[in-house]
Amino acid sequence: MLNASQLAAATAPPSPLLIIAGAGTGKTNTLAHRVAHFIKEGADPGRILLLTFTRRAAEIMVRRASSTLPASPFPRPRIPWADTFHSVANRLLRLHASSVGLDPSFTVLDRSDSADLLNVVRNDLGFAKLPARFPKKDTCLAIYSHAVNTRAPVEQTLKRVFPAYTDWTDQLKALFRGYVAAKQQRHVLDYDDLLLYWFYLMEGDGEQVRRRFDHVLVDEYQDTNAIQAEIVLKIRTSLTVVGDDAQAIYAFRGATVRNILDFPTQFDPPATVIKLEQNYRSVQPILDASNAVIGLAAESFRKNLFSERRSEQKPLLVAAKDEQAQADYIVEGVLYTREAGIPLHHQAILMRTAHHSDLLEIELGRRNIPFVKYGGLKFLEAAHVKDVLCILRWAENPRDDVAGFRVLQLLPGIGPAQARRILGEGGSGKGEGYVSLCALLDALHSATQWPGQLGMVRKWYEPHLERLYTSSSPPSTRPRARSGTSSTS
Repeated sequence: MLNASQLAAATAPPSPLLIIAGAGTGKTNTLAHRVAHFIKEGADPGRILLLTFTRRAAEIMVRRASSTLPASPFPRPRIPWADTFHSVANRLLRLHASSVGLDPSFTVLDRSDSADLLNVVRNDLGFAKLPARFPKKDTCLAIYSHAVNTRAPVEQTLKRVFPAYTDWTDQLKALFRGYVAAKQQRHVLDYDDLLLYWFYLMEGDGEQVRRRFDHVLVDEYQDTNAIQAEIVLKIRTSLTVVGDDAQAIYAFRGATVRNILDFPTQFDPPATVIKLEQNYRSVQPILDASNAVIGLAAESFRKNLFSERRSEQKPLLVAAKDEQAQADYIVEGVLYTREAGIPLHHQAILMRTAHHSDLLEIELGRRNIPFVKYGGLKFLEAAHVKDVLCILRWAENPRDDVAGFRVLQLLPGIGPAQARRILGEGGSGKGEGYVSLCALLDALHSATQWPGQLGMVRKWYEPHLERLYTSSSPPSTRPRARSGTSSTS
């Protein structure tokens, strides 16, 4: 069942629509019902574009939309264009590669590979020999990424976000030009390029893309950056965007709240705005506090969150003089609550980022309070997974020497210098391992089915996996903690 505001949003006419969804107001359910409404009205599911920021969000929305459709003897319709911005960009660019001067067989570098390639250019330009003040490869990539996603000049990016490196403006410009040339030479794109080239596609041959879709829906619009918003506005087909200006927290990644604040005025007549204000997660005292804080914003879509859930308890605002005092207060609260009958494993402590728990972890350990810090390594960042992906990438695109550089060093006796020599000077390796690698790459290049390719790679890679990594967690990986600490009994 939808409440009145949700129903109005789900069934609004297919014209520009902004759904302001306050926290806990059923945003996902409403957007899923809007997708289902379009399909019930006769829309082709294959011509609906649903853009999200995580693949899981897209899967949930498609599943909910499908479940609301009436049962029939036929399979429920798929929505093939429901995915993240970057995944959709990847697919569109392969379909329209010639329109933006790309080879459709391009490969995509992840963040660490992008940093490695940028570092190669940095070394070739001699910037590694400059004083230590010159930014390291990861910082250089962050500067480049921020400039691309915000559509801002390098000078402006440095001044606003990276002021410590303004003295290196000319060198960084040269580095980025070299980095772009290196990617083009290798027929590779990084994550930022996926959006950038999609933007170029919309600029030059956007009608091809517009003709593909009858309805476009965008989740979490407050988290879009400048280039994502420009792409969306250039599609303009039956456009629905959902978000909450009060939840815009990713400015450090290049997102701008102006995208959602300015959305209605991008159209003539202005886009329709529908607000979702009934909260289903919190009790009213928490919402009262939230409304008071949100109401202080100088510019916003005014909203009043309310709930049918009541409570006599009120939230506390505690001012601690420093981080140690904050940790002490939290630990005392944990112990007090435990004495009141709530076991440790039913208590949780949340924080914005993982490093905020450092002092707290020390204090918990000092007082012998057991806890579990939730976090872990992203699957695609595990060293052994990256090894396999790089083998497949190199077979698909022999010019992708970033992948080749990693793969060659899997072989016994081949280090960075020899790997670079093989790639750069056309040399060859020695030994049975190198011969078997060449045979594998040839077989992969001629294979037509990817499950068979994975089988071949696994058979070749397993002995190297056992030799290189002595445990199930390869030593070259580093766990990435998420921002949450939970106690357990």
